[in-house]
Amino acid sequence: MQIMSLEWMATFWSGPAVAANMAVFLNLFGALLLGLVVGYERSYHGRAAGMRTYGIVCMASAALTVFAGYPQFWYGGMSATTAPVDPTRVVQGIVTGVGFLGAGVIMKEGLNISGLTTAASIWASSAIGVLVGVGLYSAAVLLTGLSAALMMWGSHIESRLPSRHAIGIQLRFSPEQHPDEAWVSQLINACGYELARGSISINVEQGRSDWRFVAVAFDRTHGASLPSLAATLAAQAGIDRFQLSHARN
Repeated sequence: MQIMSLEWMATFWSGPAVAANMAVFLNLFGALLLGLVVGYERSYHGRAAGMRTYGIVCMASAALTVFAGYPQFWYGGMSATTAPVDPTRVVQGIVTGVGFLGAGVIMKEGLNISGLTTAASIWASSAIGVLVGVGLYSAAVLLTGLSAALMMWGSHIESRLPSRHAIGIQLRFSPEQHPDEAWVSQLINACGYELARGSISINVEQGRSDWRFVAVAFDRTHGASLPSLAATLAAQAGIDRFQLSHARN
């Protein structure tokens, strides 16, 4: 069978090849669902990596694993003659290199982290390229569709589910004010938030205390907006200065 002949091209879309692609798709879809479940737990608690990031990474990992189970369909059934080296070793190098590329788009500014979904989508695109490279075209098309749909509509799904958003707070107290954790906790509880455990950082300079911490809303409806929270803190005696920002930690 000659490469680029009609007979060779037809092998990519033969009945057994399409069945193998459908089996790969079922694995991808199952991995996507499980990744969404894990990602929702993180999204619910206000973490940066949410449903879309976890779903894409889990699905792409499945793609890079499951294709190795169908070597007889690689390159239109000609893997024995066209692949003198183990392709999975090439895939390892691709995944490692793309991982460094994805890390470059992740940005951290204060308590905000951005670019995680973009990094995950870059990594998923490498899995799509691998599937295309070995000739599992249907699985590559389906993985592309799932990734694109997840990036376009995943945030809308997240926005409709119960969640607890987080806010980064920095408070500077007057010299005569010596707050404790119970007092600060009571203050933000009145605004619909609770202190995130382990997030408190205290700096004392020239008798002034600077508190930095993350506050997590009780639920979607109870957490006060940033302007409302700012108004409450501005009216509070003993606080000289404060800074608020949305935090995805």
